[in-house]
Amino acid sequence: QLQASGGGLVQAGGSLRLACAASGSVVGITDMGWYRQAPGKERELVADITNTGSTKYAVSVEGRFTISRDTSKNTLYLQMNSLMPEDTAVYTCYANSLTLLFDGNWQAAKHWGQGTLVTVSS
Repeated sequence: QLQASGGGLVQAGGSLRLACAASGSVVGITDMGWYRQAPGKERELVADITNTGSTKYAVSVEGRFTISRDTSKNTLYLQMNSLMPEDTAVYTCYANSLTLLFDGNWQAAKHWGQGTLVTVSS
């Protein structure tokens, strides 16, 4: 349902752009974002963007990373600049959704993409 791409190996100071395409089966999206997890570390929320365009970032990436979304293509992006070795991690995209069921109840769900590895060499 979510297909991530764009990871790879880059030197410190370089840039990468991650993309996450949501299939048509993911409806009622309220916000999308990226987590990352480095070896031996806890998962960290990197960035999130809501349907209204509000964004939030982890302190560690603010000013270097930019999250954006192309709603016409249902695709999420993470532009990562000034990469540092500490940014090395598996990056995973997600989408939160809220849908109205036939019985009148709302159902919240979280959809996950597969992880994409970003390696920053020093």
